Amino acid sequence: MPLYHTDDQAMLADTVRSFMAEEGAIKPQLRHWRDKDCPDGFGHALWRQFAELGLNGILVPEADGGLGMGHVEAGIVLAEIGRNLTPSPFLTNAVMGATALAAAADELKQRWLPGVMAGATVLAVAIDEGAKHDPERITLKAERSGNGFRLSGEKPCVIQGASADCLIVAARTSGADRDTDGVTLFAVPKDAAGVGHDRVRLVDSVMASHIRFDNVELVGAAVIGEVDGGRATLNRIVAAGRVGAASELVGVASGAFGVTTAYLQTRKQFGRLIGEFQALQHRAAHLYSEIEIAHAAAFKAQQLLDAGSPEAELMVSVAKAKASSAANLAVREGVQMHGGVGMTDEFDIGLYMKRERALTEFMGDGNYHAGRVAALSGY
Repeated sequence: MPLYHTDDQAMLADTVRSFMAEEGAIKPQLRHWRDKDCPDGFGHALWRQFAELGLNGILVPEADGGLGMGHVEAGIVLAEIGRNLTPSPFLTNAVMGATALAAAADELKQRWLPGVMAGATVLAVAIDEGAKHDPERITLKAERSGNGFRLSGEKPCVIQGASADCLIVAARTSGADRDTDGVTLFAVPKDAAGVGHDRVRLVDSVMASHIRFDNVELVGAAVIGEVDGGRATLNRIVAAGRVGAASELVGVASGAFGVTTAYLQTRKQFGRLIGEFQALQHRAAHLYSEIEIAHAAAFKAQQLLDAGSPEAELMVSVAKAKASSAANLAVREGVQMHGGVGMTDEFDIGLYMKRERALTEFMGDGNYHAGRVAALSGY
């Protein structure tokens, strides 16, 4: 599989690049909603514009009204979201949420997918239960209650959890905390009795929620897939989230690189543009190379996921680890090359640093995925 876009993918990239640069730019979106202390952290009008372009249904099969595209195309969108720091629920909805609902019965699909594709509905995915990414451990209990289930437990730091119309929740219906079997996925509507939220604003201004499930009663139709057999779907959701986050991190790195090189071409010291100093040129060239390698890793992981390859699991972790490393280098070099002003809110480079920090932790940081690469390689 060659690491370049087809003609259709190139057209999508051109469309999304101009759209995000105009409508999703930092000043009218991230800074605007942050400075207004918006409880959602993103603009619903922009989310509807995503829908008008068909982006929200990018991973939804054509039979369900979507575009029927793949992770490569979703990665194109996410890279531009990262480049412009555009606040949106695209990753958790159009990527992870759509992956979850692909395993749902028609009744659930018809209830939630049309709203997502129209930009009128927001989904949130509640998987992890600790401070670090650990999807193998599921302790939130789902006990049978009449014809349905009763959920009890907590899911901390659910991105856009309090803004969501529906929560995709992984719960334990049987077995021990780390058993592969015994996991079931549920679609929990926002008005379900017993769901409590503690909103928190993350360092990158994204809103999250610590969610409590206090004997939440759900009907049997809320189950996504099979009871006790949700692990395979959960693995697909997690893989989609990881490779999507990798693509967005590549976009963050590219955006940070762009604002940094622009600064090198305008800032003068000792009567010369600082971009003329060879030491800074070498650092910029090294950074560019690292970003390109991260982009190639993410691209290959997306291709393997779309092809259903058994090698996809390994490559997804390679991509997340490499993208995390490249994005971290990009924001550190960016702040250093800006000098002292790089630490002020006036310059956007600090916003890239904050987004990199939060997105690196999402779906597993570089150390987590380096460990997975080693384990999957037999070490």
